[in-house]
Amino acid sequence: MHVHRFAHQGDATVLSDPADLEEHELTERILDIGGRGLLAGLSAHALHNRQGLAGALSLAKKRAAGGESSLPRQIIYLAEGARLASRAKELGLDHIHAHFGTNSARVASYARMLGGPSFSFTVHGPEEFDRPEALDLSGKLALAEFCVTVSSFGRSQMLRWARSDDIGKVKVVHCGLDLNHWKSPPALPDGPLHLVAVGRFAEQKGFGLLIRAFAQAWKADPSLRLSLVGDGELRREIETIISSERMTQAVRLLGWQDEAGVRTAMDAAHALVTPSFAEGLPVVIMEAMARGRPVISTYIAGIPELVRPGREGWLVPAGDSESLAEAMLAAAATSRERMAQMGQSALQRVAQRHDIARSAEILSQLFIRAKG
Repeated sequence: MHVHRFAHQGDATVLSDPADLEEHELTERILDIGGRGLLAGLSAHALHNRQGLAGALSLAKKRAAGGESSLPRQIIYLAEGARLASRAKELGLDHIHAHFGTNSARVASYARMLGGPSFSFTVHGPEEFDRPEALDLSGKLALAEFCVTVSSFGRSQMLRWARSDDIGKVKVVHCGLDLNHWKSPPALPDGPLHLVAVGRFAEQKGFGLLIRAFAQAWKADPSLRLSLVGDGELRREIETIISSERMTQAVRLLGWQDEAGVRTAMDAAHALVTPSFAEGLPVVIMEAMARGRPVISTYIAGIPELVRPGREGWLVPAGDSESLAEAMLAAAATSRERMAQMGQSALQRVAQRHDIARSAEILSQLFIRAKG
């Protein structure tokens, strides 16, 4: 299938990963046309599709009243939808897939109402499920051909807001990994337990809890080591705790890393720790499992669908620092042979459930059906 990429906007100056830069070059940014261009496009629809525009304006007012965003912002999204509909016609595109249930699905739904092609959207969570009514997930699903969720948990959350006639539209398509990029994982390293955590240093990702739980476990077993990959608003707090607990030799802050850097950090560790409070289904867990690394994570969202306690890792209640520290110590007490077995189980499970070729095949069949 030929895929034409759209985005609201973009800034190449904040990108450094070669793959990201390549995608930036291949992507058409709707807002690059400017305010006048968007207004002209919307005016053209007013002349040629008054009924469609009237319906879209009515929906914009409803969404604004529901708290999704202000009416002026809804009008901007409506203008983007007009632009998207026009570009789809010019390019001969017969379906639009929005990769989030938030702004992108909003624009795609307006494009559909203005005569654009059929559309579908993916809901990842947790953001969509934090404000389902305000985001009008039910209304977007009613206008869409189908909705994709990345886990059975995600599907259950969408079904909470789906109208009875739309329940059959909600499908599960797992996020996929290009396993060729993650193949041939190295053996587990020698030495005491070395954990790695990857993500934004934010409370939602559990990094504040993580560093406190690690301090507790480290006091019981000073041989433990932890590497943190990422950055964010909690960095200063994390640095303060590391210093106050005198863990500078036990904890390393590796900063933001590209895919190769993340892979290197995972290969140097025995296990991944991801103590999130809210998630969809973290890709970083799939990546660690593809490198044959067991996972310490939380019983939330789609994570238990992938990580089975005692087989691919350890799961603890979200927000429970005592249980998290105990899981770290349990991993430290696990033999290297048993850790390797868990890592092999993790590799097999992610290959079975999250091969990008299989996910793409399922999604392509949904596109074909949507086009009739």
